[in-house]
Amino acid sequence: MLYQWKFRPYQRRFKQPLQTSHGCWAVREGVILRLVDDAGSISWGEIAPIPWFGSETLEQALAFCHQLPTVLTDDLIFAVPDTLPCCQFAFESAWEGLQESAIAQAAPQRDRGAGNQASFVTASSTLRPQNSNLAALNSAITVQNSALRDQSSDVAVQSSTLRDQSSEVAVQSSALRPQSSEVAVQSSIVAVQNSDSTDQNSVLRPQNSNVAVQNLICQPQSPVITAHIPSRLPTPDSQLSPSPYSALLPAGNLALHTWQPLWDQGFRTFKWKIGVEAIATELKVLDALTQALPKPAKLRLDANGGLSADETTQWLQACDAMIDPSNRGVVLEYIEQPLPIAQFQSMQDLTQHYRTPIALDESVATLQQLQTCYEHGWRGIFVIKPAIVGSPSRLRQFCQHHSIDAVFSSALETAIGRRAGLRLAASLGNPDRAVGYGTTHWFKDSESDAFEQLWQTL
Repeated sequence: MLYQWKFRPYQRRFKQPLQTSHGCWAVREGVILRLVDDAGSISWGEIAPIPWFGSETLEQALAFCHQLPTVLTDDLIFAVPDTLPCCQFAFESAWEGLQESAIAQAAPQRDRGAGNQASFVTASSTLRPQNSNLAALNSAITVQNSALRDQSSDVAVQSSTLRDQSSEVAVQSSALRPQSSEVAVQSSIVAVQNSDSTDQNSVLRPQNSNVAVQNLICQPQSPVITAHIPSRLPTPDSQLSPSPYSALLPAGNLALHTWQPLWDQGFRTFKWKIGVEAIATELKVLDALTQALPKPAKLRLDANGGLSADETTQWLQACDAMIDPSNRGVVLEYIEQPLPIAQFQSMQDLTQHYRTPIALDESVATLQQLQTCYEHGWRGIFVIKPAIVGSPSRLRQFCQHHSIDAVFSSALETAIGRRAGLRLAASLGNPDRAVGYGTTHWFKDSESDAFEQLWQTL
């Protein structure tokens, strides 16, 4: 399959600078991708880097985009190196959108067939059509990291020969999807009966470019294939209030004046940035905030790795003292990334001495970091930013093979990146925890779910 594509950078100004332990952030910059397949279907992707979080820089992302040809293949899309995780996420998300469109378009054709049923193979959680009406028959799966290599010892190559690729390589009847070297190709068959069928085992749910996420409410979409998703998660296929989302509060005293309007909108979980002002000052604000928030509010404290060991101990002691909710309504859910990445073992040790949970964020920014922390024994909370983590297909594979307490969170992206992130959150996140996508109130421009219109404004 060949894909025409274009990209455009964007800038979004915050209503007020977002203060973190890394400094003030006034403008969000990124890149929007527009991918078009041979049938004229359009899909979207977003590159939303946060360099101090461990991703590539915007300049590196743009340089990578500029060196690509104007026509892409499956091979090139899945050959984005691990050093560009935001680019990996953007290109794969856009590619997946086109595959979902192809499945949706094929549904009426299947319905007209007398007794014909289309079957799909779930291979590492990406749906691949397997009948003669769809473009994945006799496809070969290559197992690889950043470069496509034939790993025939892990994946059976079916009736397809890989050729040396160039920037204009032509892919013949192949839906190549790179996975990690430990990928296990699943052979479960999902029977799609008609356009209202429910796919109980798939984690991919077809979307279109009209997913509405304005005001943090996801609108219903096409019912062609619907994954079995816990109802408490914010899926793009159901009408939901903001309650499954965690709203981002400003640092310092401003949080005391900001939570009420968000509460009135329906938010019940809040994230507050700490490590910005003196700890004595912030602890006073914490006391006032926990006294003010009504039941059943939950509060997350996000340090962005900006605390010292001594400050972390003080925060944990203060939070432990507030665990008894007899005189306050709020529940302190966790402290997020109190120490820098290099102090992973210290955070691991602290989980054994305090009741307040610790969540990793910057430490698990990319898929490689996520795997490393898990291998080193972390079994606490993982805060995953899909826009930064890297390959969505490999992330699905990891989460399906390892039972983790995952909280999916925004990277302050546009509606395009948020739509792709919420799709992953709906299938992989902990349904008992709010997702961290309550961020649109931070921007001056209004959110739009009309992606073509958004594209024209860039």
